[in-house]
Amino acid sequence: MGLNLFETTLAQVAPMTEQVCLHLMGEPLAHPEFESVIKICEAHGVKINLTTNGVLLNRYAELLSTSSAIHQINFSIHSFKDNFKDKSILPYLTDILNFSKMAFERKPELYINYRLWNIFETTTQNDSNKDILANIAKFFDVDIKEDIDVGSIKSKRIWNRVYLHFDSRFEWPSPLMPIVSTKGFCHALSAHIGIHADATVVACCLDKEARLDLGNCAKKSLTEILQDKRAKTMREGFAQKKLAEDLCQRCTYIKRFQ
Repeated sequence: MGLNLFETTLAQVAPMTEQVCLHLMGEPLAHPEFESVIKICEAHGVKINLTTNGVLLNRYAELLSTSSAIHQINFSIHSFKDNFKDKSILPYLTDILNFSKMAFERKPELYINYRLWNIFETTTQNDSNKDILANIAKFFDVDIKEDIDVGSIKSKRIWNRVYLHFDSRFEWPSPLMPIVSTKGFCHALSAHIGIHADATVVACCLDKEARLDLGNCAKKSLTEILQDKRAKTMREGFAQKKLAEDLCQRCTYIKRFQ
């Protein structure tokens, strides 16, 4: 999304939300004008909940640790081994750990999550996390119990405002997947929406291909889009534990809200 479109979109979003999340697929730190995006958020007084794989962290460490807009940073640490199977994770992990300490010194109110969203079942830890947890424990000089139940408590505080966040793997919903259920609840359209790079509005960030196209907020106001029939039908359906859209009926992530 270009800067002009981002700013006009943000101007519509800002009165409706407490935070914006700079991701809907893709890596936010790879945006060619990422620094300007942050400055626009600062100018509008919008808080950012940033999710990143952290590979490009050193490029923006200064900005991320000092910007008034950054409220929380989520590092998807589980993604490293998925994408770089033959590389040592230690240099990558060390950069994130060092950043966390530096950020606390500069901005102690900043929340940082280390995401390990690769748990096999609700209580089965992934063996590939052992070295990650051991290195984190050593760096912060803390004990980390590996037991976890992602069905109840997913977060563990390890140091100041640095947390481990566990969850199970999920599949991106697709029309090719079998129907899971026609009943269920989701926070989409009540707690969050998604906006694609071309300003297409969708119900949630799992709709990476904009199959549930609610409208384009560069052509129509976001307020109107959220009051249109399709959005209202989905929202009312969720409130009644009914899944109005075919894609929602095929979504396995929705089971997390049961």
